[in-house]
Amino acid sequence: MFERLGRFVVGRAWWVIAGWVVAAAAIIATTPSLSDITSADQESFLPRSYESVQATELGQKAFPQQATATAIIVVKRADGQKLTPADEAKVGQLAQALKAKNIPHTSGYLTGPPAVAPDRSVQIINVGLDAPTPDDPALLDAVRDLRADIGPELANSGLTAGVAGDVASFVDNEDTFNNAFAVVGIATIILIIGLILIIFRSPIAALLPVVVVGVVLSITTGLVAAAGKAFDLSVSQDLQTILLIVLFGIGTDYILFLLFRYRERLRAGDDKRTAMVVSVQRVGEVITSAAGAVIVAFLVLLLASLGFFGSLGPALAIAVGVMLITSLTLVPAVVSLLGRYVFWPSKAWQRAPKATISHRLGTVVGRRPALVAAASGVLLVALAAGVLGYKADYDFSAGFPQDTESAKAAQDLQRGFAAGALAPTEVYLTTSNGSQLTEQQVNEFAAAVAKAPGVGQAQPPERSTDPSVARVNLLLNENPVSNEAINLVREDLRGAVHTAAPPGTRALVGGTTAIFADINSANNRDLSVILPVAAGLIALILALLLRSLVAPIYLVIAVLLNFAATLGATVYLFQGLQGEPGVTFQLPIILYLFVVAIGTDYNILMIARLREEAREGNEPHEAAAIGVEHAGPTVAAAGLILAGTFAVLLLAPISFLQQMGFAVAIGIVLSAFVMSMFFVPALTALIGHKAWWPGHGDERRASGRHASTVDQPG
Repeated sequence: MFERLGRFVVGRAWWVIAGWVVAAAAIIATTPSLSDITSADQESFLPRSYESVQATELGQKAFPQQATATAIIVVKRADGQKLTPADEAKVGQLAQALKAKNIPHTSGYLTGPPAVAPDRSVQIINVGLDAPTPDDPALLDAVRDLRADIGPELANSGLTAGVAGDVASFVDNEDTFNNAFAVVGIATIILIIGLILIIFRSPIAALLPVVVVGVVLSITTGLVAAAGKAFDLSVSQDLQTILLIVLFGIGTDYILFLLFRYRERLRAGDDKRTAMVVSVQRVGEVITSAAGAVIVAFLVLLLASLGFFGSLGPALAIAVGVMLITSLTLVPAVVSLLGRYVFWPSKAWQRAPKATISHRLGTVVGRRPALVAAASGVLLVALAAGVLGYKADYDFSAGFPQDTESAKAAQDLQRGFAAGALAPTEVYLTTSNGSQLTEQQVNEFAAAVAKAPGVGQAQPPERSTDPSVARVNLLLNENPVSNEAINLVREDLRGAVHTAAPPGTRALVGGTTAIFADINSANNRDLSVILPVAAGLIALILALLLRSLVAPIYLVIAVLLNFAATLGATVYLFQGLQGEPGVTFQLPIILYLFVVAIGTDYNILMIARLREEAREGNEPHEAAAIGVEHAGPTVAAAGLILAGTFAVLLLAPISFLQQMGFAVAIGIVLSAFVMSMFFVPALTALIGHKAWWPGHGDERRASGRHASTVDQPG
């Protein structure tokens, strides 16, 4: 099938290119923008079955005046002494003065005696921030305006103030984020162009992936937006960045797979058209299987209960599908027309290098497969053991630079009040039948939850305009986004709150800590479903590719072991050596996207080459040596580019970006160099012919021509 496809594409190259130009122009011109289906609505992040979501919905209905977000002005004496009554009066005047300025998108300005810390170190002013969505840029401007007005109002008062809260933190770190992602984007282009220049010594070959991925990205965003409109789907604002990384990752892989094989066939003496036909014939099945495995891995995200991952899966699957079609049609058509000029001005493509590193590595694998398999396997298992110490970290703010205004204000706030003051746990009480809550019910409930486990302070209960609902805000003793607080809410606090609800009422626990507690539960559930299902489906694709039941088993085990080793290595570095309380809770699913899904490409390329060499009549050990020699450079180049791109994130002064950069980089390195170049070929050599049972895919072809003698297409 792939030989016929190659003949068609090469024989009608100009028609294929013209068809792509017309199709791309039509898609880009007629499809909606990705921004049309982008949503920042976090209500869909968790299903309604989770208590924190039910609490949020109840709060929005019962307290419709509550702000989208909150800014907390933390006021203290400049000399570090306790606040005096005169200072408290000045803070009240500050609140009134700021309110009188009518700063857009702000409301409330609540302060008073309850807003003074028990040790009188600080007093706070709670300012509501109102906008249609939590990420509205207008909220950022509101914080900037607040800060600009606070200084003059406190001039010569002996007081100083800082604005804390999530929005304020984002204002302080906005440039850091933007610079980090800009650096990653630039580094990606430089790495792709630079490494391919080193490999092929050709600017044309180096620019090919960048141009192709740029075209595919434009087409993909249009198709994803069209699908979103058709099926009423919304996507996260992170999708554009993830799409770019995924397309550069797999796009570079598939183009390198094709270029390395094309150069190999030119060196073998094929003319430019025959070389491309044979390349598509030999690599087409590998690319299709690899893309199929990645598409399946992404579509399995539809099983996730977290809405973000469910919407992410189909979008990424569409991107990989477009890249697959591009790799088998547009790229071969362009390269077949360019011929040897794709490697211009270098003439290195004319001769195969001798005594290369890959040749020496292949020789080691072929001669000592048991030693290589044991050494690489032990390394993966040792790193995977780190998973036993894994803890999820939800505290993004702790990973930001701590010398910003919002960070310093938050530290002052937490020293003066209970640790949970920055993100109170919201407890709602409502009647089961919609009848009115009595004052006695509300007061008794408030008194009981104030004594619940882990509660440092309880604020006075608030009555809603709906007489059946009341709210009590609890300040926890623990950092509200720490593992301790999350476990507290999930295991002890919720039970105590539910028990405290008077007969005929029910209580719901919401707020940031409760949301993270539910996200933790959902995340654990999703990984326990997604990983086994994805492993089974990838094994099925490998079985169809290899016509074998044995090889897919150890290949999938290798992929899962590599996933565990990557997560374990990250735990060792950040929790062990650096003493972090945990690693970002998003990391396992990020590793699934970029290590399990994309890293499978390298396994498929290597195992397909091992089978191909076996079919040429080579014994298992020799097939492993030759396979590593020829497929190794492709795997190494693709792995270095993708790993290098993520490694740049280590330069960002934000902890979770550093964790993501290190984890994905080390995961790709382990996938490409340890698993695909050593563990898998060595294990395949040891198992020998049984690896291909029952299909005997390694049997030498009894008939057919050698690849280099394929007829030139007309």
